[in-house]
Amino acid sequence: MAGAAVAAYGLDQTSKFLVVSNLTEGEIVPVLGSALQWQFVRNPGAAFSLASGMTWIFTILAAAVITFIVWFARRIRSIAWAVVFGLLLGGVLGNLTDRLLREPSFGLGHVVDFISTPWFIPAIYNFADIAIVSSMVLFMILTIRGVGLDGNREVKAKVSTAAPEAATSDAATSDGRAFSASPELARES
Repeated sequence: MAGAAVAAYGLDQTSKFLVVSNLTEGEIVPVLGSALQWQFVRNPGAAFSLASGMTWIFTILAAAVITFIVWFARRIRSIAWAVVFGLLLGGVLGNLTDRLLREPSFGLGHVVDFISTPWFIPAIYNFADIAIVSSMVLFMILTIRGVGLDGNREVKAKVSTAAPEAATSDAATSDGRAFSASPELARES
């Protein structure tokens, strides 16, 4: 988990440092034509700049998520689940670092976003966001596949397709003699 968290956090913070150092805010730099562009913006809100005036709430929520993940980590026994929570931890920590240390002030800082893929989604995002979304996709895959935190898959019991009559066709009477549910067989005995 720590490896995934450090990788996600390191990639996020390094890329943001390079963007802030080399790009002008609002500048658009084509990387792969209009399919992939760098566009430096400072985001005070959540995804799609929603709730821009609520930056302090996102700071508190991010701190709570990080606390939960660190507390919950000792229950994880699966590499796949460790990657899920490591990516989530690294991504949330990356954006929380921006909220705590960037302008305009401590706890109210704006997150640096710069990856733009207008053909795919009309948003500008960063590597922390990619780590968070990737962790949620892996979370859904592992949940759908029934993989537990210990790495074992849940095996669902197969439901018998035999007719209900077959289950009750032969039974024992209270005195131990066998009888059949079939009327023809009952007459013969």
